[in-house]
Amino acid sequence: MRRLLMATAVLPLALGSAGCALAQSATPVLQDNASEARNKASNSQANAELFYMIQQLQGEVRRLQGEVEEQRNVIDRLSRQSRDRYIDLDQRILELSDKVSSSGAAVGNSQGDNAGAAESAEPEKPMTKVYRQPEADERQAYEQIQDLIHKEKNYDEAINRIYDFVDKYPEGDLSVNAYYWLGEVYLVKPQLEQAKQAFTIVATRYEDHRKAPDAVYKLGVTLDRLGEKTEAKNRMESVVRNYPDTKAAELAQKYLDSAGG
Repeated sequence: MRRLLMATAVLPLALGSAGCALAQSATPVLQDNASEARNKASNSQANAELFYMIQQLQGEVRRLQGEVEEQRNVIDRLSRQSRDRYIDLDQRILELSDKVSSSGAAVGNSQGDNAGAAESAEPEKPMTKVYRQPEADERQAYEQIQDLIHKEKNYDEAINRIYDFVDKYPEGDLSVNAYYWLGEVYLVKPQLEQAKQAFTIVATRYEDHRKAPDAVYKLGVTLDRLGEKTEAKNRMESVVRNYPDTKAAELAQKYLDSAGG
């Protein structure tokens, strides 16, 4: 009986000790799980904030890129308008100069007739213009333009360089070439009205230059593409008439033959 009572007393003590030990061993596990859950929650929040910041930055970059592109388009449009106004003004000056020259020639002929028709001296031939020959830097700049046109096919940059070139080196031998190639580039783009003006400058102002036959022929080609068939035919006839024995005259004659002219 005594042993039974002692066993009954010892058993609760043993169970209590085991329970305490089990509870003590389970507490760190629960603490670790809670800490891990908090870390995961913290990391998840940090990732969400980082993702939001990245999204905001990407949106800002897209907005800035849009503004830059819009500004670039505005600059390009203003540049083209400025260049077009420049060549249009050049053409207007050319036409005014031609009118003044024609008026002066008419007055001179009238005075010559009144002075005396008995003079038998042969009429003086018009002087051939002497074009300024390029220096080394001018030739280098011209060659760079040629590379832009023929090698890189960067026509917009070539147009800008040509305008800078004729501004910096006016009335030179290569300046006339530059005007001619301005017409060629505009013809390729195609911006036919600008090509027409550029070729007209060479054909009219520099009619004694070596590029004049080609310019008159290309002017005829441009007029044909613009639908100005009659004027195109007139230009082709002038090439054949004024610049015989040139490649441009051969091409102009082929055009006239194909057009029934």
